[in-house]
Amino acid sequence: MYRKEKTENLKNNIKYLIKSRGETQLSLCNSTGLTRTTIYNILEGKVVNVQQSTIRKISNFFGVSYKEIESVDFEEKEFIENSVSLQGNMNPAAVPIIKESLLIQNLDKRIGELATLHPLTYYFGAACNLIGVLLESEISGANGPGDLLIIKKGVSNNDREKLMYDKSTRKLFIINENFLDSDVIYTVGEVIEERFNG
Repeated sequence: MYRKEKTENLKNNIKYLIKSRGETQLSLCNSTGLTRTTIYNILEGKVVNVQQSTIRKISNFFGVSYKEIESVDFEEKEFIENSVSLQGNMNPAAVPIIKESLLIQNLDKRIGELATLHPLTYYFGAACNLIGVLLESEISGANGPGDLLIIKKGVSNNDREKLMYDKSTRKLFIINENFLDSDVIYTVGEVIEERFNG
């Protein structure tokens, strides 16, 4: 019964996230590398046990926690969050700061957990799923050691700069175009803000 409930949550969340983020089943497939049949079978409730790697690809695409996508009703959660007045009582978002050298081993952790393990900074603005990446080496002449990049985790389909990680060289780099993750190149997330050292 518990597995069926998780699968139902996953199905409903994918439908909601596709609609609310202006995506399509095709854009989801193209960006995650999953087949249309896989997505169709999940959305039609034809699969009871969805592979963890599939769930992770979908949650990364939408920039949400892969544990939450099976257990939280995103439509209800976002309705509640959006019904709070943005003008009247908006608190800054606490953003965990992760050193570049610790980034990859911490990417799968939830923001709440990261906030208890790492120092915090604050981001003023509508935000969710944010991390701060404290650079320890230079990135393509634009950012240097000590700079802090505020990143919205996960894959996105817009023209904003994206922070990428090359597993072969163990280096971070920034690109403007959309990029399909591979075994070697991994999307950390969208660059929301740059804070320069000194």
